[in-house]
Amino acid sequence: MSSCTSCNSCDPAAAELCTVAAAADIPTVWDRHATQQPQCGFGSLGVCCRICWKGPCRIDPFGKGPQRGICGADRDTIVARNLSRMMAAGAAGHSEHGRHIALAMQRVGRNELPAYRIRDEAKLTAVANRLGVATEGRAIGPIAYDVATLTLEDYRNQDHHQACNWITSSLPKKRVDKLRALDVLPHNIDATVAQIMARTSVGCDADPTNVVLGGIKGALADFTGMCLATELSDAMFGTPQPVVTTANLGVIRKDSVNIAVNGHNPLLSEVICDVARTMQDKARAAGARDGINIVGICCSGNEVMLRHGVPLATNYLSQELAILTGALDAMVVDVQCIMPSLGEVAECFHTRLVTTMDENKMPGATHVSFHEEHAEETARTIVDMAIGAFTLRDPKRIRISSAVSKAVVGFSAEAVIGALAKIDPDDPLKPLVDNIVNGNIRGIALFAGCNNTQSTQDGGFQTIAKRLAKNNVLLLATGCGAGAFAKLGLMTPEATDAYAGDTLKAVLTAVGEAAGLGGPLPMVLHMGSCVDNSRAVAVATAIADRLGVDLHELPLVASAPEAMSEKAVAIGTWSVCLGLPTHIGTVPQVTGSTVVTNLLTRGAADLFGGYFIVEPNPEAAADTLLGAIEERREALGI
Repeated sequence: MSSCTSCNSCDPAAAELCTVAAAADIPTVWDRHATQQPQCGFGSLGVCCRICWKGPCRIDPFGKGPQRGICGADRDTIVARNLSRMMAAGAAGHSEHGRHIALAMQRVGRNELPAYRIRDEAKLTAVANRLGVATEGRAIGPIAYDVATLTLEDYRNQDHHQACNWITSSLPKKRVDKLRALDVLPHNIDATVAQIMARTSVGCDADPTNVVLGGIKGALADFTGMCLATELSDAMFGTPQPVVTTANLGVIRKDSVNIAVNGHNPLLSEVICDVARTMQDKARAAGARDGINIVGICCSGNEVMLRHGVPLATNYLSQELAILTGALDAMVVDVQCIMPSLGEVAECFHTRLVTTMDENKMPGATHVSFHEEHAEETARTIVDMAIGAFTLRDPKRIRISSAVSKAVVGFSAEAVIGALAKIDPDDPLKPLVDNIVNGNIRGIALFAGCNNTQSTQDGGFQTIAKRLAKNNVLLLATGCGAGAFAKLGLMTPEATDAYAGDTLKAVLTAVGEAAGLGGPLPMVLHMGSCVDNSRAVAVATAIADRLGVDLHELPLVASAPEAMSEKAVAIGTWSVCLGLPTHIGTVPQVTGSTVVTNLLTRGAADLFGGYFIVEPNPEAAADTLLGAIEERREALGI
């Protein structure tokens, strides 16, 4: 196939390496996007159904052709079923991640995994107290075991009237009561996902509103899985604190063995970081003057970036381009958001693509099966493979971009509150609340979501962020959105000076200097991977509890300018259910149904206080988000 030269990205490193790909006739994600045009209009509207083999069926959006599928399902039922199944898949992804962490912690509590330990005992103790697990006079191992065991109850509780432990302990009481009254609190993550799949199968739930409410319960199961995954990971691997690092494809080094960790699950990437430190001399003996260089991609990259200062090479959409530098010796992948094309691209270079999870294999990859009890041995095998690949490089094909940006990252909820405590140790939230009330901070915006070839890569993120910051909105980010800001140099004090409004800049400067950073906090605070969206909710919950209000009353908004995956559908939905006006920059596949679109916008606002804002234009989206913030300030009388 002939590769095109278009690269719809505002990242200069991506544009540079897309030119390399075109010259070598190696197709990238943007080339494959071009070959899919025009994309199916029925699918884009969500009005096609493949749930049974009588079809596939599709509804004519112009009203001239079929208005019901063969079984009799109309456009509203079909769209609702498709949407709810996406929420279930999103919930399954994040909650499976959380289950893996909880099972590992259970074994750590029994002293069965020598490669792991509880690195943040204070965090584990705080989590245990929150969940009602006894801590007084107990060793940390048994506490870890009991916390993990109670966490796993959220996957197997059979009492439909008892909500999951993690969701009820992570939200303001007013929000929990509202969700309980609407009967959307999940009692069991696995059962909720299974019920969505059952009720959307042939001949079951056909009421579109009822179907979507079932999906919403799945989205809240997703939130539950995210909360427990983040909190247990912090206890096991350390709660992030501010660290200075770098981002973009220029972090790959010519004279190092370069290993990229890609995916979402930190259980292996953490150990690879540990083991690599002990194998530096072996890499140098193989000719790598600067030893081993671990870099991150996607959310595994975000995890080790925040905890170890590992530089982030790139986010989702340009993961292929890391291989195209010709200097990446191994890419180690675990789960989620990993492009199947990586095997094809790696075959054009010396790069070893390594899959590690037995349920996630890929053509063209070498599979090294990962199990926690052999974590160090597995990590050593993979690092050895990378060192061997380094000796096979073709120096003539190395093309490392000069694009690299400083990034100050590591703003967990604890880190944010800790920085505020430097100003007011007795009441850390008071400086933040006071500055929101007096208008120095107009509101808070959380950026999340993916990359999407429907948009200019990273473009919507930076446009909206700069506009909000200029209007004195505090910015938080996770996942590939955080990766966009890190690559483009917006997670720095310098960005605060350049783009933040005067009053926001003054607040960030006061907090940053009090915290010992020698200047302002960065313009965008990196809170972690996509599973770590719960960190922002933890901060919002603390503010809401202090003010005695519910989340939907706060001047708090969310934005996913490049939403793409089923996980993003689930995240966006629970964001709305928690009461946030939530922007998505990609038109969702639901517009074929007026019932569903009305439910997600006007209906959701009535039920939950949050609602979706669909706006592909980032300038217009920024204006709408600012309007939502001001509307809530007015309602609060501030």
